[in-house]
Amino acid sequence: MNGETNVTEQAYRTDDAKWQAVAERDPRAEGRFVYAVRTTRVYCRPTCPSRRPLPRNVVFFDAVGQARAAGYRACRRCQPDGEAAEAAAVAQVRRLLDEAESPLTLAALGEAAGYSPTHLQKLFKRVVGVSPHRYAATARAERLRADLRAGLPVTEAGYAAGYGSSRAVYQGAREVMGMTPGAYRRGGAGQTIRYVCFSTPVGAALLAATERGVCALRFGEPAALLAELYLEFPRAALHADEHGLGPYVDATQQLLAGAPWPAGLGLDPQGTAFQRRVWEALRQIPRGVTRTYGEVASAIGQPAAVRAVGSACAKNPLAVVTPCHRVVAAGGRLGGYRWGTERKQALLAMETAEESPVAPAQELLARG
Repeated sequence: MNGETNVTEQAYRTDDAKWQAVAERDPRAEGRFVYAVRTTRVYCRPTCPSRRPLPRNVVFFDAVGQARAAGYRACRRCQPDGEAAEAAAVAQVRRLLDEAESPLTLAALGEAAGYSPTHLQKLFKRVVGVSPHRYAATARAERLRADLRAGLPVTEAGYAAGYGSSRAVYQGAREVMGMTPGAYRRGGAGQTIRYVCFSTPVGAALLAATERGVCALRFGEPAALLAELYLEFPRAALHADEHGLGPYVDATQQLLAGAPWPAGLGLDPQGTAFQRRVWEALRQIPRGVTRTYGEVASAIGQPAAVRAVGSACAKNPLAVVTPCHRVVAAGGRLGGYRWGTERKQALLAMETAEESPVAPAQELLARG
């Protein structure tokens, strides 16, 4: 086996493959395991630059906590207990949750990662932005969503996604997708979605809501926005409801004026686990402040995921509620915006102006 051999995650589960990765200092093995040396009582990362030990003196562990429990201490040179180790532990838990065919308990995840359940819960939420339970629910729903789009029957898709019963399929899908699996498969059939078109300081908007809360808030020409909504949910029951959605419209207008979104008004954005993490990070950006795509990527613990953050911003279904307009390109450039760069500039002008915030916004849009 040479350094270019494609070693799979399955292969890392054998000691021979793990040793080969250590011998080659294979960076792809980082986070998969640690190795310990019986003679020195030290454990290391697979890529540790120290002199390689004799194979007969090496023992492998899936997590640093297991090595510590066995009486080994961390190597001072490769520092397997640092932030990289925590990130590796979280990555391992995410892989387990992504691949799980049945629900995993927090205790089982903690044992696999080498952390107590309480510590793992806090660490995972700090790095990923959601709890392991929420991440697992979203991962299962995404697998279900993909199989339903592919045309699989609800029962078959549910069990393939990791749900243990038909009841769990329907409960989990409603929690994450906002509708039953059958309704999603049928393009929203049986689902009621209310909508309203209204004017804002930055142009016309459409707001739509399921029984769980706002699922869409978009800017543009009302006719085009409504057509887009029908294409997204071709078999849902779509009803105009200006009166019933009045509190949501009022909340949007107040949000544009600087007020926070009311805690009692629900939100129902549809997205992947990663997109939801990005959107949650965007909602933490204060009014009048901007962040770069790189800064948002760092905020969610994935500094290399700059392009993925940009994609999540572009797919944001809730304009201004999830303020993707506050994310700009490196160097202060405005960057893109799903609803037009002129509107993005107008929104930022509204939020940073000290006096008459509405007039600059209208002026900027008029130029466009």
